[in-house]
Amino acid sequence: MSDQAYEGLRQLASSNHRSMQEQVRLLIEREVRYAQVGGVERARHWRSLLAGRHFPDLAADIRADRSR
Repeated sequence: MSDQAYEGLRQLASSNHRSMQEQVRLLIEREVRYAQVGGVERARHWRSLLAGRHFPDLAADIRADRSR
């Protein structure tokens, strides 16, 4: 592993309050899980989970808060 990759991993683990070993395990598990299900299938899954939900315009909410 290059020094740059090692340092990036160390920083990532630290920012997530994990040990480097935990961070590596999580990254490997995530990659394996994503490799098993294609991107289109994941998108369909999330669309079905979120179907019918209303998501507010957060930018409008922030603008309204700032104008108070």
